Amino acid sequence: MPQNEGPQHEGFEEELGAVLRRTGDGFAADDRRELVEGGLQRGKRRLVRRRLAMTGGVLALAAVGIGGVYGGSLLSPSGDTTTTSVAAPPKPRPTIDPVPGKQRPGEASIPVKDIAAVLKNNTPAGSWEFENLDGRGQAVSGVFDDGNGKAGVTVGLFRTGTGEAGEDQVACPDKVAVPYDNCTMQNLSNGSRLMILQGYEYPDRREETKQWRAVLLTKDGFLIDVSEYNAAAEKGAPVSRENPPFTPAQLKALVTTDDWRPLIKKLPQNVDMSGGEGGQGEPRLPAEPSATDSMNTLRSLVPKGLAVVNKGGQSGYAYVVVDDGKGKSLVEVNIQPNMADVAGTLFGSGDVTTLPDGRKVKLIQQAGEKGGEGVVWWSADTITPEGFRVVVSAFNAGTQHEAATRAEPALTMKQLKAIALSPKWQKLPMK
Repeated sequence: MPQNEGPQHEGFEEELGAVLRRTGDGFAADDRRELVEGGLQRGKRRLVRRRLAMTGGVLALAAVGIGGVYGGSLLSPSGDTTTTSVAAPPKPRPTIDPVPGKQRPGEASIPVKDIAAVLKNNTPAGSWEFENLDGRGQAVSGVFDDGNGKAGVTVGLFRTGTGEAGEDQVACPDKVAVPYDNCTMQNLSNGSRLMILQGYEYPDRREETKQWRAVLLTKDGFLIDVSEYNAAAEKGAPVSRENPPFTPAQLKALVTTDDWRPLIKKLPQNVDMSGGEGGQGEPRLPAEPSATDSMNTLRSLVPKGLAVVNKGGQSGYAYVVVDDGKGKSLVEVNIQPNMADVAGTLFGSGDVTTLPDGRKVKLIQQAGEKGGEGVVWWSADTITPEGFRVVVSAFNAGTQHEAATRAEPALTMKQLKAIALSPKWQKLPMK
């Protein structure tokens, strides 16, 4: 099979465009906020899922599907597309009301200067430079300098509800997918849950920018999310200090201060992205098989003779690490219903065949992209005429970010194709 022509899947840029165009149907071209608060929420979650299928990595990114949360993660206030690091959910950006005095459903209207004031009052002494202090939104970005080097800091305030989506944001990522130095989770006496992650902006390039992050999920369903870096900005700025300025203890004190309460109470109710306002309800997201069902099905399809030494997953995704005595090999699956409308983009080029029943199969062999030395990535990407997509990938290492443990993945292309085409996937209950 031909090698892919780029470091990522050859159709990803086209796929991004297709998703944005599709989710933008019915909105005015200059109405960016309507795109963000409406159909784009659903498109973002599915786009992340598809990108994970391409790149072979996964992290709990449920935040991109929460109504009113991370609204600027794919479109910046200027309307430019942005990329996201797999080290953490996309960063919030301060937003400005597009029509003065008119606030749209799901859009926060907190004075940015008020968010900045709480940040300043609950961090060590130093100088601050903030962006957009005259704006209104639910986040702030600033640069802190204590004399030891400038550091970028972001704070976002969000309403998530109390379900699984919020819990995902305070769960340490799986090290099979994301390398980091340390991560702790803690249940606090007031019913809140805290996660502190000491990782990297680009986990596959750990010699570069460090990202330390604290996320607090309150018992009433609010998120307070703080990130700090050892550079003046999360991207595009050189490292200016050895570590970010605030210690884990200081991050904890920052996100747990009661000073946030008056601000988070100003966050709007979640919006039902399927059409109407949902009050406290969360947006309706595309149905997918559960993590357990996905993982158990993948294990059942692994060829005999391969010992499963690790496993994990989330909704619509699962992985196993197998070993046949010749080295570990990571095997992943992404299950994505309702993808017919972008099938032409996904399967419009490359080594694609169409089976007698109408299913399309795309086989790809390429180099890994997460920094592991000598890692190769093989995948079988399939879709039914109705749009039920299954992507199965395998690597010649136990993770993508570690060096290869063998010359080739433990599964052949033929075996990957067989797993992806198994009828078991379509029989899984969707939740």
